[in-house]
Amino acid sequence: MTKLSLAVAALLAGSAAAWSTPMKMKADTGVNSRRNILQKGAALATAAAIPTAAANAYSVPDLLYPFEALEPYIDAPTMKIHHDKHHGTYVANINKATEGKDPVPILDLMADALEAGPGVRNSGGGHYNHAFFWDEMAPPDKAKKTKPSEQLEGLINKSFGSMDEMKAKFEAQAAPGAVFGSGWVWVCVNEAGDELKLVGTPNQDNPLMKGVCDEVMYPILGLDVWEHAYYLKYQNRRPEYVSNWWNVVDWDKVSENCAYAVENHCGVTVRD
Repeated sequence: MTKLSLAVAALLAGSAAAWSTPMKMKADTGVNSRRNILQKGAALATAAAIPTAAANAYSVPDLLYPFEALEPYIDAPTMKIHHDKHHGTYVANINKATEGKDPVPILDLMADALEAGPGVRNSGGGHYNHAFFWDEMAPPDKAKKTKPSEQLEGLINKSFGSMDEMKAKFEAQAAPGAVFGSGWVWVCVNEAGDELKLVGTPNQDNPLMKGVCDEVMYPILGLDVWEHAYYLKYQNRRPEYVSNWWNVVDWDKVSENCAYAVENHCGVTVRD
């Protein structure tokens, strides 16, 4: 039950008690007593309705599919640890970093994340990136039925030559020599909204953050190449993980992301 509901319940209960209690005082005292109860109840309800800064503004969104749904390309133990533990840690830390502040969508913290400091840059970036990542994937049997929209296909052909060339360039960008250590690889809509760009970012940075790339760009597809995303199954075989990942990409969702970024010239919202 919400605070407001509790307050209203208390108000009603108090009012009922006031009207049902035998009148042992003077009539005007009884009226004043009931008036006081009503006034205090209204004040409590009003106070409960006033929004306050949330201590836990963000949470890990539930997956849209079971942990084992991406098998055999991403294994269930990796998905559970990655989602519950790694993403959970980023959420716990961004909640600490923003405690006492008015809650805003995690997307709104991305632009100035570098200036805001490590709490927002690392943990806020980690929350946004992972929430984005989960929702662009689907079980293989569903993913294979999806396809790029006409708009997305046109931008892929314009920017990379073909889907196959885009995938080859993406895989090269995701190789250990290109993104050394931990990071992400992205396909982004450029700021003008008329071209796609391939971007690799370190750690939990993303192209929405001012100062990470030459220009702010809007991710429509992203791959986590931190070892925690693949090591249980692939060990040091990151290229195999990357090439297998295409089997779980939901192109309908990527197309939706593309349309949103092109139309609005901003990042895609996530479930935060």
